[in-house]
Amino acid sequence: MMSKRKTYEGNGIEIHFDPTRCIHAEECVHGLPAVFDARRRPWITPGDTSADAITRVVEDCPSGALTYTRTDGGSPESARECEPGIRVEKDGPLYVQGHMTVVDHEGSAVEVGPRAALCRCGHSKHKPFCDNTHADVGFTG
Repeated sequence: MMSKRKTYEGNGIEIHFDPTRCIHAEECVHGLPAVFDARRRPWITPGDTSADAITRVVEDCPSGALTYTRTDGGSPESARECEPGIRVEKDGPLYVQGHMTVVDHEGSAVEVGPRAALCRCGHSKHKPFCDNTHADVGFTG
């Protein structure tokens, strides 16, 4: 899967966004609407918002579509300690967290990251990642 990752530079932080991983959970929009506004272009505008405030919101992105790199000497996201886990979303994806490597059906590593939303309905065009197709096909589970 080809990443279309974009980077937005802020005050001491770079915010990375991979639209192929976004499932519109909107944790970012609700968490920091001054920085993340889907109606605006560009939709991510860090401005003078502190890197610490941005990291807290980015780390709540359940799909891993948002990640960051600290440019101010702060701890990198990869150093963040999180309890490994899997959460089943009703009628939706499997949310996984923890330092992981996702392997596709051919045994190739396709992603390394702290968070991901994995397809549970079988209809995603971005398998093994969820692309929200479950909502279109009426998946229940």
